[in-house]
Amino acid sequence: MTRQIILISGGARSGKSQYAEQRAPEMGRRRIYVATAEAKDEEMAQRIAEHQKRRGSLWRTIEEPLGLTEALLRQRGNTDCALVDCLTLWISNLLIRYDEKYATQKVHELMEKLAELDFNLIFVTNEVGSGIVPDNALARKFRDLAGWTNQTVAQAADEVILMVAGLPIIVKKGAACS
Repeated sequence: MTRQIILISGGARSGKSQYAEQRAPEMGRRRIYVATAEAKDEEMAQRIAEHQKRRGSLWRTIEEPLGLTEALLRQRGNTDCALVDCLTLWISNLLIRYDEKYATQKVHELMEKLAELDFNLIFVTNEVGSGIVPDNALARKFRDLAGWTNQTVAQAADEVILMVAGLPIIVKKGAACS
């Protein structure tokens, strides 16, 4: 099987994670779920619990809000498919703890290391640029970095899917662009 990279994007509650979870079994039995979310309040804890319940015991979960690239590199030789959920939470975590320069550097590092991974990847991300211009600098930095990251990963991806109301729309299918 040829290694694939799939990017799944869409708005909030568009069905991204569930669709990604449904696609993963076709990419191998040894699956990991790399969760970037942190339960900083009760509502987020409930969302995380819903995701965990839906996945069941067929997944090995790695909770990694910051060191995504390193976590993926540690899985070489041990997995068939890694589902990263989600890139935008990862970017948010980096921006809040560090700054835009550091977050951008981490995205560059991830992209540089993709070629070293020996397993399939499914990235879930949010489409954040379709709304109004945010009213503060941090939110604008987040929106811009998320948009740039989505474009960069989409270029490297073999397949890009946009989720709309629970329905997948194939945006790109075929060889990755360089």
